[in-house]
Amino acid sequence: MKTKQLEHCIEELLRRAGIGVSVRLEKKFPGGRMVGGKYSMNTHTITMYTDVIQAQCMQMFGSLEQAEDYFAVVLAHEIGHAADPELRALSEALEEADDPSVKRLTALRIEENAWNYALNLLPEADSRFMSIIIDESLLAYREMARDQAVTA
Repeated sequence: MKTKQLEHCIEELLRRAGIGVSVRLEKKFPGGRMVGGKYSMNTHTITMYTDVIQAQCMQMFGSLEQAEDYFAVVLAHEIGHAADPELRALSEALEEADDPSVKRLTALRIEENAWNYALNLLPEADSRFMSIIIDESLLAYREMARDQAVTA
């Protein structure tokens, strides 16, 4: 992925979103987890981890052919967090919840809100490509919610 192309993608998605969030590029997420992007509510900054994005793309699609498109999808998701008017309240509810089931459902809602925003921000994106990424991203959240419903 070329920095100039990534910067163009960032500019275009921020223009579409119309929000004043900052975006930084770094190679790897600290701590070794496979995190492609992270939104910080405190600093209103998105950090995109380019090496992790490439690794995730390779893992999911077997090549880097769509790495820039993958980057755009992950960035749109992080912009979705930044634009979410419910994020602060949901984050507070997540921190204050004692019930694990409430925590899981709240975390799922936070992620689904961001993905719904991303879908609207990238209407031209291949829907199958986005669905694969979204489904993989939400898999753990959905499994926890499903397991909780089964045991309830």
